[in-house]
Amino acid sequence: MLAHGSRRDGCWPDKSVRMIPVFIINLERSRDRWAAISASGEGLDLRRVEAVDGHRVPAAEWQDFDPALARRANGRTLGPGEYGCYRSHLRALSRVVEEGLDLAIIAEDDILLNPELPERARAIVEAAPHAGVVKLVNHRTTGFRRSGVSARGDVFGRCLHGPQASAACYLVTRDGATRLLQTLSTMWLPWDVALERGWATGVPTYTTEKGLVEFGPYRPATTIDARYAETKPLPWRRIGALVFRTGDLLRRVAYALEASH
Repeated sequence: MLAHGSRRDGCWPDKSVRMIPVFIINLERSRDRWAAISASGEGLDLRRVEAVDGHRVPAAEWQDFDPALARRANGRTLGPGEYGCYRSHLRALSRVVEEGLDLAIIAEDDILLNPELPERARAIVEAAPHAGVVKLVNHRTTGFRRSGVSARGDVFGRCLHGPQASAACYLVTRDGATRLLQTLSTMWLPWDVALERGWATGVPTYTTEKGLVEFGPYRPATTIDARYAETKPLPWRRIGALVFRTGDLLRRVAYALEASH
């Protein structure tokens, strides 16, 4: 018997089995956000993930966090909102693995969903069956290099420049989720930066050229609230971050070129 969402010989049985669950990361206090995203995703298989409120966790109690490496790589400290975001995405990935899902979409609660999202996401995976993560929305796709196009016309690939910013909505396979949980268990980068580093995680990672979803009205009032300027050290102490970012840029370029055509 086939598990929910599984296939045989590349054929998906019917539309009900093809529906991809959408895990929505949402804070308990953000019920207005849950109401808004639920309305935009009416008819989809929405599954709420209780977000971790980093502002309620003292820094001394942060789990699996490397502050020295974080400061060296980022040139600043990471904030409680970033910690909560990171742990929340790991929680969502754990749900994908625990529920034995072949595919799932993970989204933050400041986007707007649409009825076509699961089928368009499915078509991308069918065009790139080796993919482990596909980012479905970004703030920027500078230096985009095309890898392929789905049957629904969505172009996907990788970018020469980054970070692209935002992990607001992405598709992940069970193998991809498992690997991310292993390689990203210790936090030292913001989640959106860590997620797209496929060259480091070993998870084949792509992005769509154009977003499959839109950012909603709550985007300007993000609950992460990272005050970068206030957390940066003196310029001479940011040399480590410059070295890290230069090396990462070179790896990003090589990663993008290897999958482009």
